[in-house]
Amino acid sequence: MKNIISFRNADISSGEGIVVYGMNMEVAEGDLVYIVGKVGTGKTSIIRTITAENPLAGGEGVVCGYNLKELKTKDIPYLRRKLGVVFQDFQLLMDRSVEANLEFVLKATGWKDREAMDRRTAEVLEAVGMQTKAHKMPHQLSGGEQQRIAIARAILNEPSVIIADEPTGNLDSETAGGILRLLKKINTENGTAIVMVTHNRGILEKYPGRVFETVNETCKEI
Repeated sequence: MKNIISFRNADISSGEGIVVYGMNMEVAEGDLVYIVGKVGTGKTSIIRTITAENPLAGGEGVVCGYNLKELKTKDIPYLRRKLGVVFQDFQLLMDRSVEANLEFVLKATGWKDREAMDRRTAEVLEAVGMQTKAHKMPHQLSGGEQQRIAIARAILNEPSVIIADEPTGNLDSETAGGILRLLKKINTENGTAIVMVTHNRGILEKYPGRVFETVNETCKEI
């Protein structure tokens, strides 16, 4: 299995200062990796470094073949096409339908063929069990349904890895369970690696994976 993400002795910045020193982390194809830790210990900063929102402050980092130390601004969109990102607060465009949300991402990542876009949109909606919701507006959907659409958006370009930052944080436990089962299904059936930030340690017991913990300005596998 080749590594999709590799950090060696990496210093992670929050944008205001270094929050994690000397991190070593490797994520291979098909891995399920959790990042746990208290609020303010750098979990989201690690995610933002992976997605090139925050620059790598020190050490080495490679994500989907891109060296973060040498990453040029013009290459950031190409890196992000290889990542699927799922946020706690969904981040759907509220002024357009589910279908138009997905189409917006496809156009932004270089798709031009209308038939191909329609076909891919239908495929990802079916994959997340939302095939009947294409023409709905986001405000017409429940929180769990909105998160399913966010996952559909994340898998549009068949990413090597899904980056999920507290994807169940705003959901009740039953709805959260459905989202986690969906992510695990994508991980198992597609071989898509998942890196998930969570504060819910119960998830780790139900869906075991590798676990990294942020504590005292470090992030180590436990």
